[in-house]
This record gives sequence, structure tokens and C-alpha cells, in this order.
Amino acid sequence: MTGKTTMRAMLLTGFGGPEKLAYRTDVAVPIPKSGDVLVQVGACGVNNTDVWTREGAYGSDEQSGWQGGAFQFPRIQGADTVGRIVEVGEKVSQDRLGERVMVNPTIYPDTDNALFDATYLGSEFDGGFAEYVCVPSANAHVIESGLSDAQLATFMTSYLTAEHMLNRAAVKAGETVLVTGASGGVGSALVQLAGVRGARVVAIVGRGKEAQLADFGVTGVLFRDEGDQILSLREQTGKDTVDVVADIVAGESVAGLIDMLRVGGRYVTAGAIAGAQVALDWRKLYLKHLTVLGSTMGTQEEFRQIVAYVEAGKLKPLLSATYALEQLCQAQLDFKRKTHFGKLAIIP
Repeated sequence: MTGKTTMRAMLLTGFGGPEKLAYRTDVAVPIPKSGDVLVQVGACGVNNTDVWTREGAYGSDEQSGWQGGAFQFPRIQGADTVGRIVEVGEKVSQDRLGERVMVNPTIYPDTDNALFDATYLGSEFDGGFAEYVCVPSANAHVIESGLSDAQLATFMTSYLTAEHMLNRAAVKAGETVLVTGASGGVGSALVQLAGVRGARVVAIVGRGKEAQLADFGVTGVLFRDEGDQILSLREQTGKDTVDVVADIVAGESVAGLIDMLRVGGRYVTAGAIAGAQVALDWRKLYLKHLTVLGSTMGTQEEFRQIVAYVEAGKLKPLLSATYALEQLCQAQLDFKRKTHFGKLAIIP
């Protein structure tokens, strides 16, 4: 038991800008349901999903949360929670008390389309931008690691999204994967996870961020503003094409990325931070016999794989900065500026 009835939390009070976030010190500590655990939050990562949800940007015709449809306010955001279990529901073993856990933010329903119908911590359920959060026991994965809570909070959403993308595209050792937005959370996760599989990585970043990629043994680095990326690709790899494009940027760059895919190549996407409306020559898809894949979040098994990679030291945490809970507005503003490499984290 926590011994506390109220906690500090950041409440999202409506769709809009950072002014819709309200810092409170009198929010009720959640009570775990029968299959839930209560986690005392040590750190919680900042994601693009937090910003898009706050802005209501997931709806095509009207503002909505991550899953679309109605959205309940106030809502505590924050998906990437790391902390310790301090209370359990009646159907959860007391042995779980005190466990240090990484939380899978994807809440899976008991349906045939569990991943497609999944909801999201911090959008459809209260999340980790608070002192405590309730999650299903199955989503709280024990972690044995010497990394700090803030370092561990860099992994969850980004690496789960990236691992699912690579699985969707069936990336194998020896293949070349072109990663867009490689300095961001999902992009840098793709770089590392593709490398763990034995794939070669060509990364696209903004100028000035290429030095941070040196530790990951990338095969090549392309810049977003390069006039001829295919020429640069050829100069660095000896080839004009890649096997897989893993794209989280979209927008105007898509047509050029399609050009860099080999015949029979695969294009997997899980984001549209540069714009959701895309123009391309549709003939190239069928004439090059390309496979185009959409991807979002990931499975419990993929999350367990991420935890195993972390415990084995195969992944490096890319923690750029930490903020106090009451500094969440500033953290989201800094996140949108995209001047950092890796992830930002909140420490309640």
C-alpha cells in the first residue's frame, strides 16, 4: 500500500496547445482493479504520440485521441512508464510487490484483432505523467538492469514500434534498411534494432546529428536536405537501392524513398510527422513489385524481446534530457523543436 490518497499529476484538460496541461497536487491515487498493479513512477518518456493526442491530431475530420472517436478529459498522459509495483489487485500475486518494471503501454483487448483494436496508456487510459499509474499486470514486465529509470524510459513506445516495423517487413541479417528520422525516438530505435538483427543501416538525419550515429556502425548517412540522395547512397554503399525502407516521416520525401527501393523491396511505415498527405507515382509500386506495409505499436512478445535486449546490454539508452513533472509543457515544446538526439524523460 502507498499510504497516500492523493498524488501529483499533469492533467490534459482538452485538445489544444501546452496551455491545456494543468499541474495538480490533489489528484486521487488510482486503485488497481482485480487484474491490475499500481506502479510508483520512477520516470516516464516523452513521445510524439503525447503531443499528437494533446493536439487531437489523430482524427481525420475532427479532433480525437490515438484510437479515434470520443476522448475523455481530464486525462493523464505518458506512455513510457518505469517504476516499482507498490500495490496489486486481488487476482495478482502479492509476490509482485516491489518488482521493478517497464510498462508496455499497449492495452490489448480480448478480441481476434487484439493489436488493431488495442488502446493506449496516456490516451484511452491514464498514463505515467504522475506519481502513480495503474496498468494490467501482464503489461508490467520485470526488468533486471543497472540502467536508471530515466534511461529505461527511453525504450518502450519507440522500440516496441520499431521492433514491430522490422518484423512486419521481415528484415533479415545482411539486408540494407534505410531509416528515416534516425535521430528521433523511433528512428534511433530502428537503427539499433536493425543492427541487432545483423542488417546494414543507412540513416537519414538532419545536418549536425550524424556524429551520434557513429557508435551504431551505420553503413551510410544521408541528409534530409541533400539534393541527390541516390548519388550519396551509391557513394557510401556502392548501390543505388536498399532492401527495406523503414519510414516514420512521410510527407514529400516518400516519392524519393520509393525510388531507392530495389525491385521487390519492402516499405514499412509507422508515422507521418512531416505530413500525412503523400503524392507518388503509383505505377512504381506495381512495376517494381513493391510491398507497402502499415505498422503500429507491437505485441507482448515483441515487448518481452525488447526487455531481453535491454537486460543483455544489446541496446544503448539514448537519453537526451530529463525534466521534472511540472516541466512537462517545456519538455513537449523542446520535443517539437527536434534539436535533441534520442529521447526526453519526465521524472515525477
